[in-house]
Amino acid sequence: MKLKKPDKKWWIDFGLLTLASELLAVGTWLFKYPNNFTFGGVTGISIVVSRIIPYAISASTINLIINVILMVVGIVVLGSAFAGKTMYVTVLSTVSISLLDKLIPITEPMTSQPVLEFIFAVGVPGIASAILFNMDASSGGTDIIAMILQKYTTLEIGAAIFVADLLISASAFLAFDFQTGLFSILGLFAKTLVIDSSIENFNLCKYFTVITVNPKPICDFIHHELGRSATIYKAEGAYSHTERSVILTVMKRSQAVRLRRFVRDVDPHAFIMITNSSEIIGKGFRGFN
Repeated sequence: MKLKKPDKKWWIDFGLLTLASELLAVGTWLFKYPNNFTFGGVTGISIVVSRIIPYAISASTINLIINVILMVVGIVVLGSAFAGKTMYVTVLSTVSISLLDKLIPITEPMTSQPVLEFIFAVGVPGIASAILFNMDASSGGTDIIAMILQKYTTLEIGAAIFVADLLISASAFLAFDFQTGLFSILGLFAKTLVIDSSIENFNLCKYFTVITVNPKPICDFIHHELGRSATIYKAEGAYSHTERSVILTVMKRSQAVRLRRFVRDVDPHAFIMITNSSEIIGKGFRGFN
């Protein structure tokens, strides 16, 4: 059987998965572990357990052990569907954290500013998670448990994982001090906001409604110069009762700047409405097969 040669999209996806995995590892090792920030997930469990069993085993080693166990369970229970993006990200991020443990041993925070380190502890892994979720991938860990629950139960997965992460974050109050516990709870909520905001910005497009008397040059520009399509229909002005053409189209932000400028040049009297949208499903966008 002849293997399909990787195309440009495959390499882009591979690069993004690798970048996200390394961001997860760096953000976790440099900012979460030294400050004992426990935002849920396997990294949170490893931080708490390493505190309960001091000097016996490091947080990175515990993280490696738990992820290996969950990965084996995922392969056995979920089969070949699991062996893909999630497995690659899990292996790479886990191994990277273990390598950082050996190459850059850190026993205390790098700065004396816990709020600054908290921002990076939330932001760096949060952006990495957003990249992964935007590619229909995950970082493994407790997400593997969610995938198993989703397959065999009717539980609301998002709520179940949030409750589990909340319990893990709350355990920081017992394992560490009150300040660390507060940072951990706050970090759990902040992480969700960072992920949602990042995904929305990754997918942000501009939705155009252009009302004009001269639609042809605008449609030609959309088709030939921007490589997009459009929908056009006839309308009538409520006051003037003059016939107009309404053009509907969606495109990326960089293309939107060009289209707005072109419409103003070709028809200064055109009425343009531009709306932000992060959920576009169809040909040329997400969800088209």
